[in-house]
Amino acid sequence: MSGPSFGSRQVRALQRWVMGRARRSRFFPVTIPDRLGQDDELAGTSLPHRVVVFFPDTLESLYQLRPWLPALEALDRVTRTVVVCQDSRTARAVREASSLDVLTIARYGRMDDLLARSDVRVALYVNHSPRNFENLRFTSLTHVYLGHGESDKGVSASNQVKAYDFCFVAGRAAVERLLAHVPRYDAEARCIIIGQPQLDSSGLLTLPARTPGERTAVLYAPTWEGAQPSVAYSSVLSHGVRLVRSLLDDGRYDVLYRPHPLTGVTSAEYGAADAEIRALVTGAGGAHRVDTSPDLAAAFARADVLVCDVSGVALNWLPTGRPFLVARPGGDAVVPEPAPILAPERMLDADEDAATAVARALAESDDDAARALVEHYLSDVTPGRATARFVAAAAALVAGRNPRSDEPAGEPG
Repeated sequence: MSGPSFGSRQVRALQRWVMGRARRSRFFPVTIPDRLGQDDELAGTSLPHRVVVFFPDTLESLYQLRPWLPALEALDRVTRTVVVCQDSRTARAVREASSLDVLTIARYGRMDDLLARSDVRVALYVNHSPRNFENLRFTSLTHVYLGHGESDKGVSASNQVKAYDFCFVAGRAAVERLLAHVPRYDAEARCIIIGQPQLDSSGLLTLPARTPGERTAVLYAPTWEGAQPSVAYSSVLSHGVRLVRSLLDDGRYDVLYRPHPLTGVTSAEYGAADAEIRALVTGAGGAHRVDTSPDLAAAFARADVLVCDVSGVALNWLPTGRPFLVARPGGDAVVPEPAPILAPERMLDADEDAATAVARALAESDDDAARALVEHYLSDVTPGRATARFVAAAAALVAGRNPRSDEPAGEPG
């Protein structure tokens, strides 16, 4: 006699149970969405929201969404907005950080069912995650790319923008970059200039003036090494140790080192260079500091000069009106032109003496040039203005209007 056997239904149930236990385990990888969704409890329901923010990534990418949360809360007060995640750990963190409704939806079928029952009109995205395509399939939605910061990185002129109906961008620089580098893409029609709402809640637009007579403080805030050679903009390996030694040895400067939180995640060499820089700054004592806090405004408030990489940090710094230098990227890193912020006088080569370059930047500071860069890259930095423009543009799409005019949105391209 043979023992009892399981049918296919029981096998699937067992598989689901095993996978569920694995996904709930503390050993489940933090870089993979756990897909512990609310799918079953959402069966047969509808969403009362008009806007969905699709964020399928894990906690390591939450820094891309977090700065948008205050602007999204402002949008929610006008038209109901929900954040949809595929990772329950990420969803929990978003709930703790904001007043927004947050759902974890693991299966495409459940999202399809919810949208069929609901009157959701607009989907927003803060990155180019490959998982975005699970939501981009839905033709009932107007899809809008927000990004998570304006910069002259190659990804800011990516062919991936064609997947979205519209792009909300910070300023004219973004439009010109896309016009120049993304063929067969009507950037004039698809880009809506709104400014950078993330700055409104960051404290970066209302920094206190530096007190004259204090020692000059230099903030070195490099980006991470990137996931592939074309986006390897980090100066940690090429410039970092020599740069920091120069500033410390000079004696005129207080050094604030603020590494990107992902530094070293894909390269042990970058991790080792980061560790050496940290040791140099910490060992120097005095007012020199390693800053790993999430408060960028506090770091900016303490600094007179910024040294950074090709990244969004340079654009965030612009409203301060203070001088800055950008480390010249090496290797195969792509910098789309035109890039006015990367004028030759602002570029710092790996073999250049950083202390001398900082002194030159301080002496040659140009207020008019700084204001022109702000207008070109960020359009309007009047506190609250960008958030208001974002809310108005998103609400127009919810109402079926083109944000550029009172005409129906129609086909964007």
